[in-house]
Amino acid sequence: MADTTKFATFLETNKLNAQRLLAVSHKLETLQRADRTIKLGKRQGKKAADAGTAKEGDVKETGKPRSGRPITPRALTAALSGGTLSGPTKQRFLRAINFLLEQKKKDKVELKTLF
Repeated sequence: MADTTKFATFLETNKLNAQRLLAVSHKLETLQRADRTIKLGKRQGKKAADAGTAKEGDVKETGKPRSGRPITPRALTAALSGGTLSGPTKQRFLRAINFLLEQKKKDKVELKTLF
């Protein structure tokens, strides 16, 4: 087939299963306890700032929480057929593929390689 996308050919050449990609994305993007505490701290900080009770020393450096949104089957079919994908969805694909490649002892790839 001459009309395959870069993403589909990449999956074929590296022998990656599309259904495994969905499962890995779900595992990677699921919210963990630490992510919930980060979000709670941000919410409480906003409440304190609105009420005017926050001190200047209360600002804490927090990491970025997971999105909580895995790759959907609809996004997978869009990627395989060459449809349009948003930037965050492409990043989810990249994280899942790099996780699978790391398990296979292969080098990580960049976003330009996939899309």
